[in-house]
Amino acid sequence: MFRAIRSDRDGSFRLMKILLGITGSVSAYKTPWLVRDLRRGGHDVRVIMTPSAREFVAPLALEAVSTHPVIINPYDPTIQEGGSWHVHLAHWADVICIAPCSATTLARLAAGLCDTALMTVVCSRPAATPLVVFPAMDTDMWHQAATQRNVAQLRSDGITVVEPDSGPLASGLTGAGRLPEIGTITSIIAGHDMQGADHAPDHDLAATTSVSGKHLVITAGPTHERIDAVRSIVNHSTGTMGFALAAAAQRRGYLVTLIAGPVALPTPHGLERIDVVSAADMYNAVMQHRNADVFIMSAAVADFTPSQPHDQKLKKDSVGDELTLHLRRTTDILAELGAAKQSHQRVVGFALETGDVVAYATEKLAKKKADMIVANAADAPDSGFGPGRNTITIITNHGSPSPFPPMSKTACAEVILDAIERL
Repeated sequence: MFRAIRSDRDGSFRLMKILLGITGSVSAYKTPWLVRDLRRGGHDVRVIMTPSAREFVAPLALEAVSTHPVIINPYDPTIQEGGSWHVHLAHWADVICIAPCSATTLARLAAGLCDTALMTVVCSRPAATPLVVFPAMDTDMWHQAATQRNVAQLRSDGITVVEPDSGPLASGLTGAGRLPEIGTITSIIAGHDMQGADHAPDHDLAATTSVSGKHLVITAGPTHERIDAVRSIVNHSTGTMGFALAAAAQRRGYLVTLIAGPVALPTPHGLERIDVVSAADMYNAVMQHRNADVFIMSAAVADFTPSQPHDQKLKKDSVGDELTLHLRRTTDILAELGAAKQSHQRVVGFALETGDVVAYATEKLAKKKADMIVANAADAPDSGFGPGRNTITIITNHGSPSPFPPMSKTACAEVILDAIERL
């Protein structure tokens, strides 16, 4: 059983050198915050990733929070140290932790298979160096006989395997398989909570979040403001962020209404979808659900619309060399919700800005009477419109803005929902 390393004088905990292994599980998106919190505790943290882990969290984000290069390739010439970098790193660590640990890596550990950088280090660890493993996977994978045999083998080998939490999973199912909360992991690594770590936790995330049955309304995508019979004013929103939020909220147990502008995305499982075109359409659809518990306004709604759209296609010959459009403001959906919200309701907006993003978003939070603004930059890499990553800052009426490293929009959705549930 792993214990924190204590000083000889007063029995207090001393700072540790922690080697964190990250494997290919959706919950890998949480690991930058795990590294951050361990380093806030004064510990020195180095990270090794399996190749598949890169699909869920950016190595650059982990390098930024750990202040060390992230190791992925065991043959990387920059990490070689006397021809035995893995031995030196294994001897450097006071404790090796794998969080999250996939079913594949559990099998590798049980078999002693050295086919990744992480496994070469684990297999080189001294007998006295603790290894703590936090499995995270879908509930059916966790309960597979092969997985449970591997877990039993690891425990018989003296490795600490911490039971996963139960709750909503990425698949949409609910059950055992969730990575424990960051605070639980740091407590276990620090040695404060090892009693019974090999047994199931006595809390259930599905019960603690208390979101089951709450109605959540999400807007997503662009609006199209008609100029004539064939032309519109549009923007570049793909709806990816809003659809990721809708899917994540449904998995957590919310009753989700997704109000979508014109996008080419499939409807996430288990929710209500309403398709709209214009800003006026979106406003009317939202107001039909004005008694919902949570509103997330992630759509890129047009601020202006043509005052007099034409029923027929405008011909170039009749228009001439210049076309003047008269525009009027659309109804501000976020402001209307903020002004009318009730005590049980939460209103969340998005701010896609250029320049001083946080300042503009903070001003928007107050002006719209929102509970939270998710800010991102339109002119930065890994941010804004498109199906790729996003780089968000969460701003609320309490505390300082919370910036996050670049993440997939699926990971951003989980972070945003976590923040909403803390409001």
